[in-house]
Amino acid sequence: MKPITHIFDVEPGHYDVSVVIGGATTQVLAEARRLMVWASPGDRPARRDFTVNVRTPESQQNGFDGDGSPGLTLTFTGPDPEVSSVHLSPARGRSLFLAGDSTVTDQATAPYTGWGQRLPRHFRRGLSVVNHSGSGESSASFLAKPAMWAAMRDQLGPGDVALVQFGHNDKHTSAVEFRANLTRLVHGIEARGAAPVLVTPVVRRRFRGGCLDQEGLIVNGLGVDLPAEVRAVAAAQGVALIDLTAESRALVEGLGPEGSERLYLTREKGDDTHTSEHGATLFADLVAAGLRRLGLVAPYMI
Repeated sequence: MKPITHIFDVEPGHYDVSVVIGGATTQVLAEARRLMVWASPGDRPARRDFTVNVRTPESQQNGFDGDGSPGLTLTFTGPDPEVSSVHLSPARGRSLFLAGDSTVTDQATAPYTGWGQRLPRHFRRGLSVVNHSGSGESSASFLAKPAMWAAMRDQLGPGDVALVQFGHNDKHTSAVEFRANLTRLVHGIEARGAAPVLVTPVVRRRFRGGCLDQEGLIVNGLGVDLPAEVRAVAAAQGVALIDLTAESRALVEGLGPEGSERLYLTREKGDDTHTSEHGATLFADLVAAGLRRLGLVAPYMI
């Protein structure tokens, strides 16, 4: 059955959405393929509530995928999607910001999928996920571009949380510069009254034997162990940490060279860095589990 699409002519902002859905494994996607709801097989028609961020550009904030479509687009998909009602209203609540690269961002075009796109399904109404990431961004470029750090900083407010994951594109960044960039982001987030959470980068699928090699573990061309630097900054600044490198490594190495292919675009694109929809979903689950342990957005977690 074809997906069901509803388009609402609304201005950029945050919106509370209530939908009544049914059907086997109905998924509700918002804007650029953000997963808001994932109903389980056998679920009866039920009301689901969530909060969505509408913005321009609607996906990657560095303009990598263009502006997208105006308004709010909701897509109901799955083997047999059903939707009987949709209601939305302007929202006033907290936001969870994501600052990162292509492994995090809202990818407009399948099969590319960032873990940030699959994260919203873990939250109920009242928390809006604002994915302010972009392909190709490093810790330095994110700080330098007005559309990235300056634009995100101006949106932050008291009670918000900001997840920061860089490393994949810091290929020639020194340890000193990388620490300084992360520290600047931490201080900037805190200055706005928001809570920073540093996230070590998701691993690449680069094996040597049964274990990931240095490139897979995000050690850069200068020999800098970037995840170790993220951990050091979190400890030095006394801020929260989600060690996605360690947790994604355990998952990928546990599956092995062949089993882990499904997590990445290895088969489709020969790409062992960017994740598939399946892989992004599993990595988003790891991030959500880390947030649950930290308790920073506990009232909004499903």
